Amino acid sequence: MPICIDVEKIRKNAETYYREGDYYCSEAIVKSIKDEFKLEFPDSVISLASGFPVGMGGSGCTCGAVAGGIMAIGMVFGRQKPKDPKVKKAMQLAKELHDGFQRRHSCLCCRVLTHGMELGSPVHMEQCIAFTGEVAEETAKIIMREMNE
Repeated sequence: MPICIDVEKIRKNAETYYREGDYYCSEAIVKSIKDEFKLEFPDSVISLASGFPVGMGGSGCTCGAVAGGIMAIGMVFGRQKPKDPKVKKAMQLAKELHDGFQRRHSCLCCRVLTHGMELGSPVHMEQCIAFTGEVAEETAKIIMREMNE
């Protein structure tokens, strides 16, 4: 029986977590994917995503939303045993998520994506909330597609 997850709900949940200040981008994505796909991880797994917001802990590098999406892919398709070849699938799907974001936005560098914006300003928040929702939805689509193959 195919798995059918409401990807729009995942998008909205991730955006709401960020908007309401519950979680930052990467954390909101991990939480939303974990909950909707009913992954058997405790909520403490969200803490693994806490260093990624604002481009890797505020350094302005890779977009934290993309990092959170890649972490969520790893929760589903990552390896847990040494030398498990399934890591190749996780890497392939991570690249797909990365490349899709890059195609849509020209880069993944938080510093470039937020150039000219004051951190925490309404325009900055709305853009990052939108990126969080977008990446959560794209991650969910990738996971659902792969689970149904």
